[in-house]
Amino acid sequence: MELLPKPWTLVVLFIVILRSVVCFSNGKVSQACGDMVPMHGYTPSPDPPPGSLTVDKTTFRPGDQIKVTFSSVLSDKKGHFKGFLIEARNARDPDAGAVGSFTLLNPAISQLLNCGDGEGSAVSHTSDSSKTEVQVMWTAPPDPPPNVQFLVTVVQKYNLYWVRVPGPVVTLYGASPLPPLSTAGQATSKTTTSSGTMPRPITSDGCGITKSCLREPAACDPQNDALCYFLSFAKEDDSVVFELSGPAPGYVSFALSTDKWMGEDDVYLCINEGSQVSINAAYVQGRTHPVIASENVLRDTEGRLVDGVIQCRFRRVVRIPAPNQNRSNLDEAHYLFMAHGRAENGRTHRHDRQPLISSNPVFITGSPEDLTGSRSPLLIKFHAVFMLIAWMTTVSTGVIIARYFKPNWPDTTLCGQRVWFQFHRALMLVTVLLTGIGFILPFIYRGGWSKRAGSHPYLGCTVMALALIQPIMALFRPAPDSSRRYIFNWLHLGTGTIAQVIAVVAVCLGIHQQALLLPAPWSTGIVAGYVIWFVLADLILEVHSRGLFPIGQFFKHFEVHTENIQTEDKEEILFVPSEGQSCIKGPRFKEVVLVVYLCGNLVFLTILLGTIGGV
Repeated sequence: MELLPKPWTLVVLFIVILRSVVCFSNGKVSQACGDMVPMHGYTPSPDPPPGSLTVDKTTFRPGDQIKVTFSSVLSDKKGHFKGFLIEARNARDPDAGAVGSFTLLNPAISQLLNCGDGEGSAVSHTSDSSKTEVQVMWTAPPDPPPNVQFLVTVVQKYNLYWVRVPGPVVTLYGASPLPPLSTAGQATSKTTTSSGTMPRPITSDGCGITKSCLREPAACDPQNDALCYFLSFAKEDDSVVFELSGPAPGYVSFALSTDKWMGEDDVYLCINEGSQVSINAAYVQGRTHPVIASENVLRDTEGRLVDGVIQCRFRRVVRIPAPNQNRSNLDEAHYLFMAHGRAENGRTHRHDRQPLISSNPVFITGSPEDLTGSRSPLLIKFHAVFMLIAWMTTVSTGVIIARYFKPNWPDTTLCGQRVWFQFHRALMLVTVLLTGIGFILPFIYRGGWSKRAGSHPYLGCTVMALALIQPIMALFRPAPDSSRRYIFNWLHLGTGTIAQVIAVVAVCLGIHQQALLLPAPWSTGIVAGYVIWFVLADLILEVHSRGLFPIGQFFKHFEVHTENIQTEDKEEILFVPSEGQSCIKGPRFKEVVLVVYLCGNLVFLTILLGTIGGV
């Protein structure tokens, strides 16, 4: 389990993430200046582009300006485009780099890029909004080549784009014009894998015998169970055959990682393309979108779509030589990540659930075995366990004892103080201790603040603060005969009650976080059952303490009498009746209620803890 990253690691991770994200909708695509190919990983479309380049001059002198327009050639939505990259190149040597500079005419949809040494030598989009036309001014350099050609890469959808579409050639005054260049400067397209139809469905036959399998639920069969997430692999000669299956709206995937933390991983995607499955090798740098690899490293690819279940099968050699630096060697140990989620126009979105991660590193070429895994990291499980014990059991028991059991042991002391006070104080200190430990575990796991956990971490911080305030408040409480004592009583009661309420809300949100995600809706029902159970026990004891409970009719053998409560400074922590106020005392009855409450409480707690252990 990866712990808190070092500061320099965070800096490197930030730079990697920044470099990865800028390649998409904001148009800061300086990485594509050279070959003008988007970092999308798909093959450029062979169909005609949705627009064309035009210029207002065909000849120029150094320093002259030429208006360049890229506009749609179709009137319907098929002519709209979202992204573009325009450059001017030496028509005789289009790979030599951009020449001249541009001036913006509409900064709302276009921006300047510095390609190579030239400032403003390229123009790109500012957002992924739909466009039908873009216009810019190109300024000829002081020492221009004799012939300049304008080129554009245009993106209509993430997986639909055209690379280095040739535009007009303009000629320097006095130079010889070139013949029309219809395909000058076309870049070699990146390759992806198109899959054939899978002749037979994927099954669990041979798991642990002829192939290794990672699946959820355990021992499920993708042929018969539509909710089965399944990954298998088996070595054949110098390659490995992988099978992947699972219900998903857009894609299923798996990754090979050297640790249990996303980043610098070898990824394989099976994406629903509407009528077929595209199978791609990819990689991730940091916690970013997978980048489809440019090299075709997969063979014998097959895919099928049946009732919302995506299945694919492919083969990959054990070791891929350089320059495929992002491909892992399959004869080395890796953790397996299996994830699924939505996809749009070939672009994958963040996984819908926490990935299923193998319990141990796996040698892909090793002996077949039935693997186990979990979607919840161990630190997050411990976080949930500590918080549930603290706010479902210890705090509620401590509150009940302090509120209703003062008269039960009037002369019994433990270590020089009343028994009820010692129990209450011990339970509350355990609550603060468990809350503090549980509080820091997610920060250790995440390496900082989680931006995708919604309001849960904010509520958790509030509960932690209130839990620390309570004992501090108790240390500085006024004496029992102080005129300000009632202020402490109400503040202590109010702060504790608010902390309990917020803790219950935080628990309900926490059990449905991606990093834990207990089964719904019954896990929420268990938490609701615990709340009702506590309120019911508290109500019974409250009614009984006020003498309204007809205990004599049902428990005639119980001793029932009244006792004047004498408060002491060391005892009074929660709000209690005023000194001298009568309170009905039924020792055995209250003890029975407490025992029954604890038994029921432990049942609810045990169910939730068992469920956490199984995710």
